[in-house]
Amino acid sequence: MDLNTLWFLLIAVLFIGYFVLDGFDLGVGILLPFLGKKDTERRMIINAIGPHWDANEVWLITAGGAMFAAFPVWYATLFSGFYLAFFLLLIGLIFRGIGLEFRSKDENPVWRRFWDWAICVGSFIPALLWGVALANFVRGVPINEMKYYVGHFGDLLNPYALLGGLVSLLGFTLHGALFLGLKTGEPILSRARHAARRLWWPTTVTLLAFTVSTYVFTDIYQRLGVNPGPVPIGAVLSLMAAGWFIYQKQEGWGFTMTTLTVVLSASTIFLTLYPRVLVSSLDPNFSLTIYNSASGINTLRTMTIVALILVPFVLVYQVWSYWVFRRRITGRQEELHY
Repeated sequence: MDLNTLWFLLIAVLFIGYFVLDGFDLGVGILLPFLGKKDTERRMIINAIGPHWDANEVWLITAGGAMFAAFPVWYATLFSGFYLAFFLLLIGLIFRGIGLEFRSKDENPVWRRFWDWAICVGSFIPALLWGVALANFVRGVPINEMKYYVGHFGDLLNPYALLGGLVSLLGFTLHGALFLGLKTGEPILSRARHAARRLWWPTTVTLLAFTVSTYVFTDIYQRLGVNPGPVPIGAVLSLMAAGWFIYQKQEGWGFTMTTLTVVLSASTIFLTLYPRVLVSSLDPNFSLTIYNSASGINTLRTMTIVALILVPFVLVYQVWSYWVFRRRITGRQEELHY
């Protein structure tokens, strides 16, 4: 394995980790105004992700930094072409973060209601746009021979990409509902179970439709054949298994299965891309790869050494934080801070 491939894998792992961890944060934020009927109940919901959401976003920041350092041409082309989409995504993440921090600063119901909906909308936008972005990665966007994006924002809003956005939106919301089933007591627990049952069917149907559409709108057939392999098949099967556990009221196994679905679905995107990082819809030869968009070998070697030293500390902290805040959130006043 060369360093270009190694860093492609590391960036893929960072994004997948972000989708798993911040995925349920986004889902919880989307469900906040609908599952929490009173202020105490909404505070229960927010406290479920309160100790984790900002640490989970570190995975995204690290992935972006690694992309900038390891594949600067990929970073430059991506952010110039997806500028407006990423700007909207950033606005959503900012409003969500502000809402989580500001809602408890004033007891006025209007103030708290405003920030509750800011959290909801600020979670909805990234949950939708991540699927749109990843679908465009593999479908292809207009990149010319100079590696410049020559399209416009409307090119990103094609039917296939919007279907991908719907998959991520529903999938993250289902993921969040199951997380709430693990972390909260009544009455949120019963409502989260009901939400998970209602979300599972459309999520499954949409994922199946997206899988079929991938054979139509991308080159996955030429690259992987009729049988795409165990990874994408496993993504569908794990979501099927999640449905069984949801109806058995086994949130722990259900959450494990949706986690596996997110991991395998995102892995399928990166497997379909490799060794490309961004497909050109104008000419396959114009596509960005891990070789024509990479930094020099000395940069990659230095980054590898730094990553080997620092990444273990990040992983240990992440595990420690989830262990410390593993307790289920109930409605007791001393547990509610947000």
